[in-house]
Amino acid sequence: MDTIETTQQQARELLNSRIASVTELVKTRQLITELEGKLIEAKKEDKKAYARATKDGWSADELKKLGLEQGTVTRRKTAAKKPTDTQAVAP
Repeated sequence: MDTIETTQQQARELLNSRIASVTELVKTRQLITELEGKLIEAKKEDKKAYARATKDGWSADELKKLGLEQGTVTRRKTAAKKPTDTQAVAP
């Protein structure tokens, strides 16, 4: 027959395992948030550097030939948003 203490110890061990996995999840989410912030900053710096390059006389075509298109990192092609049946269309 198990004692209360044995059952409590087993429950603690199960909880500790669960706490460890959620702790790891929190750490990875924090890392993602940190890296996203750094990416935003890097994109801002990229935009400034591109502007400096064009002010220094580089044309957009020249930069493109070098593989340095404007906004390569920041721009993504997305389909134009179309109103759905649930969205009201303004007259």
